[in-house]
Amino acid sequence: MTDGTATIRDVARRAAVHPGTASRALNEATRSLVKAETAERVKAAAIALGYKPNYLARSFKTRRTFSVGVVIPDINNPLFPPIVRGLEERLSTAGYMTLLANTDNDIEREGRILDGLLERRIDGLVLATARRHEPLLAEMGRRGTAVVLVNRVVEDRAFSSVSVDDREGIALVIEHLVALGHHQIAHVGGPQSLSTGYQRYRGFVASMKDHGMKPEKPRVSFAYRFSIAEGLRCGAEVLAQPVRPTAIVAGNDMLALGCFSALEALGLRCPDDVSVVGFNDMPFMDRLSPPLTTVSIPHFDIGTHAADLLLERMAERDSPVKMVLLHPELVVRGSTGPASAPARSPGPGRSPATAAPFPPGRVQVR
Repeated sequence: MTDGTATIRDVARRAAVHPGTASRALNEATRSLVKAETAERVKAAAIALGYKPNYLARSFKTRRTFSVGVVIPDINNPLFPPIVRGLEERLSTAGYMTLLANTDNDIEREGRILDGLLERRIDGLVLATARRHEPLLAEMGRRGTAVVLVNRVVEDRAFSSVSVDDREGIALVIEHLVALGHHQIAHVGGPQSLSTGYQRYRGFVASMKDHGMKPEKPRVSFAYRFSIAEGLRCGAEVLAQPVRPTAIVAGNDMLALGCFSALEALGLRCPDDVSVVGFNDMPFMDRLSPPLTTVSIPHFDIGTHAADLLLERMAERDSPVKMVLLHPELVVRGSTGPASAPARSPGPGRSPATAAPFPPGRVQVR
């Protein structure tokens, strides 16, 4: 019987165990309750019989759909695919189907998507769209939906989340730029309604002060979205100041790409005239000209950690809220170089300088 019609009772009979034992052995969430030798015997029997779980029958019995909604703000942003891969891989091994939805940063559309997912009786929800003050999450809490946030944190810390230490990442950036002689540093920040934009800006302010510099408001411009277009707008704004910055710290890689365009429009070169640093180390940032210096985050690990938190939350709704904060790493590439004289005209490039040493494992030079 290898045509997929085998039942859990057939598997149990072949493995000489009770059907309940066979079910626990084939479910990763409960496999630890079964002896390893027994679990292997059940798995071998299932493979031999071509057994496939009947999720419909299982959902009727358990009142669960074994589906999880994953909501992202921008499907065109290369940041999210590796995070979703980590989520999907971990959830699928636990028997869950992932339903991916894209909001295009539209709040009304997000509301409709969440309503649709809840109507489909999903067992859990992973949100990469949460704002610092998120009214939609209050409704999720009232419904008792298992929710985990990725790359986002809400102010009241009421929901489990997996994110990166944004302030630590920006501190690495400022340390690197100061080592290259930069003191006229601008910041193109992300939306302040999002924890990533807000925490990276606060990290910029704190790190500048730590190095004896004052983060002047004319050298800070906030984007409405994490997009290339907004990076271009904000980059042009900080470059138009009377004393041009020698370096720009962008709130993410998309904004950094927009800053590249702003420099090109003014006939300026990176890094000869102005250095640019991003955040996230999205795919292909090493293929740009010049390759982008950026803060690398463990994309795939963010997804797997979030999946683990959600599985825990779905198994026990009263489990404590957990905030997982992962460490970033600065990746030094060609978009940063020694500081030029402020407001100088485009001129010949300079030879690269060697930055001051960093703690091992925190910085890579590529």
